[in-house]
Amino acid sequence: METVTLTIKNQPELYLEADTIAPDAFAGKKAEEIADLPVYVGREQHRLGGDFFEVSGKAGATPEETKIVVGGDLSRVKYIGMKMTGGEVVVNGNADMYVGGAWMQGGKITVNGNVDAFAGTGMKGGELVINGNAGNYLGAAYRGDWRGMQGGKITVIGNAGSDIGTFMNGGEIVIGGDVDVHVATHAEGGKIVIKGNAKSRLGGQMVEGEIYVLGSIDLMMPGFVYREDVDVDMDGIKGRFALYEGDLGERHRKRKGQTIYAKLYQRIEA
Repeated sequence: METVTLTIKNQPELYLEADTIAPDAFAGKKAEEIADLPVYVGREQHRLGGDFFEVSGKAGATPEETKIVVGGDLSRVKYIGMKMTGGEVVVNGNADMYVGGAWMQGGKITVNGNVDAFAGTGMKGGELVINGNAGNYLGAAYRGDWRGMQGGKITVIGNAGSDIGTFMNGGEIVIGGDVDVHVATHAEGGKIVIKGNAKSRLGGQMVEGEIYVLGSIDLMMPGFVYREDVDVDMDGIKGRFALYEGDLGERHRKRKGQTIYAKLYQRIEA
């Protein structure tokens, strides 16, 4: 695998839209060609290299053979890894919105820092690892769209914000810490694991899918009803969990004559 290294040298006055920082855009290019790729500050087009980044190395022949390492303060850089289908991106620092967003399909992104909102938007495949905290709308749908995360896996080592997994249809989100309000709103599939505590409004209008909470829940949605205590042994998580089903106020499919409900598990003992 060939490696391209980007080091930010000039911060944008506003925010830098850099959807070209992805193995698909870099594949088959040398450093000077990568430096000529366009990025935007508002409506103004700039060069990726020269204007904002130092570029070294070369890309592989295909996205799968390309690794990108980005260093520096990227807290004003958006859309890293947009629509990537393969390869690897490593971000050594904090990043702004839409990391792995806009329908990531494959490959792996690792962020050694925090990310802002809308990471993993509409994600279809691949893996996104955030070794820090994540902002709001993680793995959610783009504003005005109904297609949230559909596949792949997102892992956050720290905490995450509100509206995680909105309109989620598939895939998996694992949060190592706490989350804010509104988890899996309108979800129709997928799995969310919260290893810390949750606030309220989990599973509002949720049709199908699973939520696991290992810590406390401040306030349970009235549309979820306790069913029974069950033993869970999943991905290294073991314990006794209270099983709730809902959202009972939402429409639900039937399978072999049985109504399918979303499931919410809260650990009661390890």
